[in-house]
Amino acid sequence: MNPSLLCSTLLLALMPLHAPKENSVSFRPPAVPLITHDPYFSVWSFNDRLTDDWSKHWTGAVHAMCGMANIDGKSYRFLAPQPNEAPALTQVGLEVTPTRTIYQFEGAGVHLTLTYLSPILPDDLELISRPVTYTLTEVKALDGKLHTVTLYFDISGELVVNQAEQPITWGRYQIGDQEALRMGTQQQPVLDKAGDNLRIDWGYCYLSSKRGANVKNVISDDQTTRRGFAANGKIPDSDDMRHPRPANDVWPVMAHTCNLGDVSAQPVSHHLLIAYDDLFSIEYFNRKTRPYWRRKGAEIDEPLRKAEEELPAILERCKNFDAEITADLKRIGGDDYAQLAALAYRQAISAHKLVVDADGTLLYFSKENFSNGCIGTVDVTYPASPLFLLLNTKLLKAQLTPLLNYAGSERWRFPFAPHDLGTYPKANGQVYGGGERTEQDQMPVEECGNMLIMVAALAKIEGNADYANHYWGTLTKWANYLKERGLDPENQLCTDDFAGHLAHNTNLSLKAIMALGGYSQLCEKLGKAAEAKEYRDAALIMAKRWVEMANDGDHYRLAFDRANTWSQKYNLVWDKLLGLNLFPVDVAKKEIAYYKTKQNRYGLPLDNRKEYTKLDWIVWTATLADNTADFKALVEPIYRFLQESPSRVPMTDWYETVSGRQVGFQARSVVGGVYIPLLADSALWTKWHSRVK
Repeated sequence: MNPSLLCSTLLLALMPLHAPKENSVSFRPPAVPLITHDPYFSVWSFNDRLTDDWSKHWTGAVHAMCGMANIDGKSYRFLAPQPNEAPALTQVGLEVTPTRTIYQFEGAGVHLTLTYLSPILPDDLELISRPVTYTLTEVKALDGKLHTVTLYFDISGELVVNQAEQPITWGRYQIGDQEALRMGTQQQPVLDKAGDNLRIDWGYCYLSSKRGANVKNVISDDQTTRRGFAANGKIPDSDDMRHPRPANDVWPVMAHTCNLGDVSAQPVSHHLLIAYDDLFSIEYFNRKTRPYWRRKGAEIDEPLRKAEEELPAILERCKNFDAEITADLKRIGGDDYAQLAALAYRQAISAHKLVVDADGTLLYFSKENFSNGCIGTVDVTYPASPLFLLLNTKLLKAQLTPLLNYAGSERWRFPFAPHDLGTYPKANGQVYGGGERTEQDQMPVEECGNMLIMVAALAKIEGNADYANHYWGTLTKWANYLKERGLDPENQLCTDDFAGHLAHNTNLSLKAIMALGGYSQLCEKLGKAAEAKEYRDAALIMAKRWVEMANDGDHYRLAFDRANTWSQKYNLVWDKLLGLNLFPVDVAKKEIAYYKTKQNRYGLPLDNRKEYTKLDWIVWTATLADNTADFKALVEPIYRFLQESPSRVPMTDWYETVSGRQVGFQARSVVGGVYIPLLADSALWTKWHSRVK
């Protein structure tokens, strides 16, 4: 056997086992994560079968990859809808775990497993930042015969442009025993544009593999490489040298083949690395910041080399993480809930970018994907926060720090918290509503409440209020704002701003009360006993008045002044999670009982005004339940939505509960909020937090 093949077969013990067909095909995500690292390096399949259409960036722009297997002289596709000369293998399985997507194919006497592994383990910032996805391929014979197999894989230049007409250039590099193909734009407009529906057009995409006599790499046009392989299992011997040229000028691709030789019932495996070096990631108050993995001056050869060397250990760690977190999820909410959370994991993390400031400060920026493109939005961080509170509080602090520093600066002159830090990838100051100029269309109660609740939750998980103490003046200012104006909010926006302004919003009032209760706990942890009592007493008085003002018989109102209305009171969940005990337990019980009478096929509407809902808020609302049956009753329609929605996009959090159609938003980080039930189990969050170094 060829030495490189022998080496690759050593990985077999670590490869995923074949799941039974009846189980592996049971879940149909609306879109399937393939490459998931940050808002720019994010590639998905929007279809049931991987051969139905081209892979796409989360925005829907084609980011084509193609995979084929030449079996006994005839080529078959397992990735991409073309070339037509190569028929598709039959897809017989799909499994989505938190860190892996595993496809199973059969045909021509063989079984082929294709795994996309994005090893974004929550307790390893190096891996979260390292922009490398693995494609792991395993082939074995099914019919007792030997089959000669050669694998083909390519990546289009579409991954390095915002628009297909942009000129690109390419080359190849040797990194130890690896060969890396590279593509990037000719112009390299680093951090030049800001906006929502954009793709990266600076930096470089890499396709890297171990060198060997059985391996061949080339950069050429898609027709020559794909059709050539489909016809005879071969690709060109030399690179296309006509560059720079537009990405859509006969579509240049980075192509790779590997001859596996004769394959028997004993599986043979192969792997590739797909990486993206963005050079600079975020503009933070007019200075360019490096990605975290570059903090010590590393160049792309280092993560590529380490990714290759560490694959066996990384794969084992990912399998163990997937198994453990899935077991925890199943215990809390059952199989359907666990699958929902598994699909949410990579989406939530890959809607962020991890960088370091000039002084080494860790900064973690979210992007409001297909909502408005804002960066570091407080009311996007808030719904996503449960994932980071559970698995790595460092990442939540890295989201809060730039906001707290901004709010404490001379730039921010309002007595309430900001909404955002700019438009991705430029964090140069708030752009939403009145920006830094006026109070028009701000979210004063919303954002003050969000920030105080998240800081209080951090203190509970970490067992101290050291982080809060550093920003005490700012947090106290916000607590006083809520104490004065939080009980009965004026006509203003909340995080559900698509529903418009609303005065006397009972759920927004709950947020203010929860925030004051959380601030009281912070005071207590810092030894400020008098202040702790003052703010807790204020929260208790507000809670008592809330119950009286919001009461509408068998439920509580949408707004204090609107009889015969209702809404999800998802903010109430912090009374339970923080142990505030500000409200009688009957409040949550009454709401849950009422919600069960208002559900549609795909879930509980957000309130009585429309049939649409927010996926994350349903899970928060369900966490108010005091028994598993009620929790499942509210969450299982979300699983049905994922299975049946006609909107084939990376998980939307805003959709219609009757038709299952997307209203707006997709691929957003807020789905990290579906991990909130695990915060109700102190043993679980203690276990996961203890692993953060």
